[in-house]
Amino acid sequence: MIRTSEFRCGAWQFSFRPGLALCALAAMAAAILLGNWQTRRAEQKLALQQRTDSLAQGPVLSLPSTRVAASDYAYSRVAVHGAFAPQYTVFVDNRVLGGTAGYHVVTPFRIRGGDTYVLVNRGWIGVGQTRARLPPIRTPAGDLVLEGLAVVPPKRVYELETDPGGGPLVQNLVLARIEENSGLALQPIVIQQTSDTRDGLVRQWQRPDQGVDVHRAYALQWYAMGVLIVILYFVLNLRRCRVGDGAG
Repeated sequence: MIRTSEFRCGAWQFSFRPGLALCALAAMAAAILLGNWQTRRAEQKLALQQRTDSLAQGPVLSLPSTRVAASDYAYSRVAVHGAFAPQYTVFVDNRVLGGTAGYHVVTPFRIRGGDTYVLVNRGWIGVGQTRARLPPIRTPAGDLVLEGLAVVPPKRVYELETDPGGGPLVQNLVLARIEENSGLALQPIVIQQTSDTRDGLVRQWQRPDQGVDVHRAYALQWYAMGVLIVILYFVLNLRRCRVGDGAG
């Protein structure tokens, strides 16, 4: 039988219950381990963020017409020579800029020297007065050189309802879906255009965020939970002695 031990210091008495102490110790250890795991994840994401930032400020890579590996170009500045295929333009819905609803305009770009295309996110345009029709877009014709930042869109996205496909309005930019609907051979990246092509589109791209602060916040929460467990353990087992307690 495990007995409760009591310790008295002045007007205060602490009751030591081994079973409760063991549970509190296990819970505190678990909180610390989870906090350490989130800290390591934050360090990993920080290294990835630093690499991403370095690539975005590095030299401009030329994108060939042969298919490339996404990892070789992701988050790098790229240049591509070719021409737009405006008939395949899609509008990615629910893109908000400055509190105004709008679309991202994405047009396939045929790379000179082959039959391979790359999707170019040309920028943002507002919905306008009505959603009944899509806003008109000016697309430069002929041969040109574009520059931008190469990004890799997620292969899977959360959707309440799958895009039916085939139309110019889409909810998410899914490469495989666009490739299937258009019949085009696409590079596994999307270029966020930075070149000025005088098309009236707004190109304000957010810096890629690897979620470092999220992991740091989780780590802080777990460490705080460990401290709280210790505080609660002592508070629940500490009481002020009443007058006459312990009197022989």
